[in-house]
Order: sequence, then structure tokens, then C-alpha cells
Amino acid sequence: MAKRKMILDLDTGIDDAMAIAYAVGAPDVDLIGIISSYGNVVVQQAAHNSLQILALLGATNVPVYVGEPHSSTTEHFDVMTISQQIHGKNGIGEVKLPEPDRQIESQSGVDFLIDAVHQYGADLTLVPTGPLTNLAAALKKSPDIASQIGNVTIMGGALTVPGNVSHYAEANINQDAEAANAVFTSNLKLTMVGLDVTLRTLLTKHETGQWRDLKTTAGEKFADIVDYYIAAYDITSPDLHGCALHDPLAVGVALDPSFVTTLGLNMYVQDSGEDYGRTIGDPARLADPETNVTVALTVDKDRYLKTFMSYLTTLFKQH
Repeated sequence: MAKRKMILDLDTGIDDAMAIAYAVGAPDVDLIGIISSYGNVVVQQAAHNSLQILALLGATNVPVYVGEPHSSTTEHFDVMTISQQIHGKNGIGEVKLPEPDRQIESQSGVDFLIDAVHQYGADLTLVPTGPLTNLAAALKKSPDIASQIGNVTIMGGALTVPGNVSHYAEANINQDAEAANAVFTSNLKLTMVGLDVTLRTLLTKHETGQWRDLKTTAGEKFADIVDYYIAAYDITSPDLHGCALHDPLAVGVALDPSFVTTLGLNMYVQDSGEDYGRTIGDPARLADPETNVTVALTVDKDRYLKTFMSYLTTLFKQH
């Protein structure tokens, strides 16, 4: 049992699946739960995918909770066509995995998060890699958690590079910019792992081939899932020559901040107009001596990839 505890908040697509594997494989943290979100898939599919991935990795002790099904300003959510293209309609590259024995928990994801913060406090790390709707709802329901939780590291946003759904906006933030703004302008201490660093951290078929060579179920299934992702990137982002490790990088930085160089900045999220979803410095708070957001600007991609491959390959050998 590690002292540090982690909760993942995932719209479980392919890079989210790799984030789960990183958290399960990391020796210095206990994954105590997953909250599902909407984005790459609808919220119930995200929860089901998480249970399937956990079962594949032998981590059937980790509970999965359902979070909010749509943004804070809408009544419904439809998966974008581009998300289905990148992750597959089932979210995990159209790969079929066995049905999990474990069921989704009855407690809401928001209430589970609040309870976990009250239980573990500074020892708890939260990594949201989808929209920030669940976290914003938890902060609204129990504002005290902002000062109690030890570490919140999000995958989302873009400061020094263009967005990936518009010139300004990154996909996770764009799903619910109002919720993201509530999080960014709260007194929560936040680390933003955005496109600035995730687009520099790539995986290729050289690495998935190593998993396939293990001749294990987990190795072969993850190779199939991630090869689908790589093929999608060949179409959408051919200049990258691989797939970006968006969500697992956020987990890596949450556990080892030295993977990235950072800038302390008070930020807000534009929640109206043509630059909806833009994550940018807040002019009203730029001169404040205290900053609440730490933005990752550069990444030691070689050291991170070595760690990533070590954790996942070791895990896949066993399953």
C-alpha cells in the first residue's frame, strides 16, 4: 500500500486506457477509483471501458463511478465524429475485450471524489483527463475540498500552441469551458498538462511491437488498441509520425513533476465568443504574487517515454 492515492477522471478512450495502465503500473501510488466522464464516448461507455481495461490489467479491486453525463450548460451530449474516428465508436479502437465481472458503483462520481478528499486530504492526487465538469460540480457542492486535496493535474488546455478543436481551444476544455473556468479561477492548486507538452510526447509502432512480442493478452490487446490510435493519427496529424500520449503524460507529471518545466500563472478560460475554450493568463490577476495554476511548457520526452514503457511493459508481462 502506497501512501499516495490517485483518482482518475476519464472519458475512457485510447490514451485514457494508457493512463489507467500507467497508474496501475506505477509503484509509488495506489489507484483508488476511476470517475467516468463524457467526451471520447458517452459517460456509461466510459465507465464500461474503464472496467474492461482494469480487468485486462488484473486491477479488479479498483472501483468505477459514473460522473456527470453532459456539460454544465447543456442537457445532452453527443460524441463528435472526430472522436469516433480517433478512438473508435467503442472508444478503445473497436477492440473487443471480455465483459468485466465487477459492476459500476452506485455512488455518484462527484460524491465519491468529495468523500475521498475528506478521507485522504493532502495524500490524494486527482487526474482529470476529460472535461472538468465533475471537478467543477464537486467544488460547487463542497468548496472546502479545494484547499484539502493534495494534487490536481489535468490533461487539457493549450497556452503556447493552437488548440485541436479550434485555433484556441483544446478538446477537453472546449467540452465545458464554463466548468473549466470555475476550476481555473478557484483557489484550487492546479497543474495544466496541455497540448504544449503532450504533442511532443509520442508513441509509435516500435513500442507497440514490443508489447505484442510479450505474447500476453494485455500486451496484444493494448498493441491492437494503440495501433488503431496510431493509424488515426497518420490521417489527422501525419506530421507527428506517432500518437500523442496526452492522458498518460498527465498521470506521469502528477507523480513526477520533474518530467516538465513549468510557468506559474493565474489563468481563466474564455467561456463565450469566438475564442471559447481558450486557456490564457487572467489580466485581472497577472500582478498577484500568488499563482494557482502551474502550466507545463516543455517535457523531457525521452525520460518520460522510458518510464512509461517500463511501467506498462512490466504490467503487461504479468497479464
